[in-house]
Amino acid sequence: MDVFSSLMDGFATALTPMNFLYAVIGVVLGTAVGVLPGLGPAMTVALLLPVTYALEPTSAFIMFAGIYYGGMYGGSTTSILLNTPGESSSVVTAIEGNKMAKAGRAAQALATAAIGSFVAGTIGTTLLAVCAPIVVQFAVSLGSPSYFAIMVLALLAVTAVLGSSRLRGFASLGLGLAIGLVGMDSVTGQQRLTFGMPLLADGLDIVVVAVAIFAVGEALWVAAHLRRTPMNIIPVGQPWMGKDDWKRSWKPWLRGTAFGFPFGALPAGGAEIPTFLSYVTEKRLSKHPEEFGHGAIEGVAGPEAANNAAAAGTLTPMLALGLPTNATAAVMLAAFTSYGIQPGPQLFASEGPLVWALIASLFIGNFLLLIINLPLAPVWAKLLQLPRPYLYAGILFFATLGAYSVNLQAFDLVILLVLGALGFMMRRFGLPVLPLILGVILGPRLEGQLRKTLQLSAGNPAGLWSEAIAVGIWVIVAIILLWPLLLKLIRRNRPARSSLLPATSGATEPREVSGSVSHASHRADGSSGDGHSDGDGDG
Repeated sequence: MDVFSSLMDGFATALTPMNFLYAVIGVVLGTAVGVLPGLGPAMTVALLLPVTYALEPTSAFIMFAGIYYGGMYGGSTTSILLNTPGESSSVVTAIEGNKMAKAGRAAQALATAAIGSFVAGTIGTTLLAVCAPIVVQFAVSLGSPSYFAIMVLALLAVTAVLGSSRLRGFASLGLGLAIGLVGMDSVTGQQRLTFGMPLLADGLDIVVVAVAIFAVGEALWVAAHLRRTPMNIIPVGQPWMGKDDWKRSWKPWLRGTAFGFPFGALPAGGAEIPTFLSYVTEKRLSKHPEEFGHGAIEGVAGPEAANNAAAAGTLTPMLALGLPTNATAAVMLAAFTSYGIQPGPQLFASEGPLVWALIASLFIGNFLLLIINLPLAPVWAKLLQLPRPYLYAGILFFATLGAYSVNLQAFDLVILLVLGALGFMMRRFGLPVLPLILGVILGPRLEGQLRKTLQLSAGNPAGLWSEAIAVGIWVIVAIILLWPLLLKLIRRNRPARSSLLPATSGATEPREVSGSVSHASHRADGSSGDGHSDGDGDG
């Protein structure tokens, strides 16, 4: 009851005319900059931080919260329409969202992203208000071995499930981990893979890498095939979600929320891991697995819900522990200290009105995002009616602008071009791009947690499974790695059992079973041969 009354007081503060106006400004700005590749909510909050010194802390943080939620949603727009993630957490949305857009279902993809963001954001913010002490206590109880095991599980889950070839998946993951190693060793100070270039000492920014691999690589790939394929305008399709779209979306919204909030609250979490895990889960549970890779709506609904639920979860350790889990939370933490406010266990007691107004503004901003962006879904989708040369010229322009805006270094444009060529070659040889992006994101964190674990165990590898949660995760990792071998053993045993079962019956049944098996194998060979000959004929 105390939580409910405090939240009602927060709504009373956040719904005053001036604070409501700041919430609207924050949501609009966050959505606008989230659409632009590279210009994420963290940079926007940092740029607006000096401007808000004259504002009251409550008004400033209400606007920051609107920017945060707006930026999380805005990144999905370019991911879906242009295959250009505005944030690293929107990378997964580009997989199925852009395929849906190319199939004339851009409005449905944008609509399920908007509604999923609203559902997950509302549930996540409710959990933030009600369950923050419990979630924070659990997050603090986890040690480096558990964090390391969670990251290994995320890497293996995505690499093993996505794509038809594990070898290509692990090759892509190796490229990502290598790119993640570029920079200075945090322990020894030794430069790695910098080739004597001082500008590489700080490593490669994930936004530059994501924009290069997705946007520039896609633009180069399309440009290489423009003469081979007709210049058809992509259809917009029906403007709203149908009954089947709703039926296939509501469960991924809830599952994505269940992934996003706990990971957002973890100090080593963030929005990247749950979006990847949500995508893998939806692919496993979907009744239409054949649509994944060709525009499955579950692949948009789940990751977008996980993205926004993680945004609410991220604020939990920042407010309760003073521990930021991503760049935006770090900037907001700096804003707290600039106002003389110390986040931590005493924040709810010392700055209760501000904290509850901030939490209430998350509900308000979430609702504003829905009513602003849902009607605009068909309007955004009409961007696809632009001719592709103009469309991809605009993509390259905004990709260049976004990459340059990250560090204001012309050297980043060289990196953008080199990695864009890498993205083109990966498409040429069929390497999946997602394991690479995940390797770049998690590689440095993975290394840091591994070093902490080994330091705590004095170099003993047994320290990697020194926690109960870590042991459970390693069991899951072993199952994922051994699953193909187990499937082969099961398939080998099935024919043996099939041949033994009819032996107890009469003499006629074995001939029928043998004939049916022979017929099935003949049909499989025949269908394969037909398909191959048809393909050759079409070619």
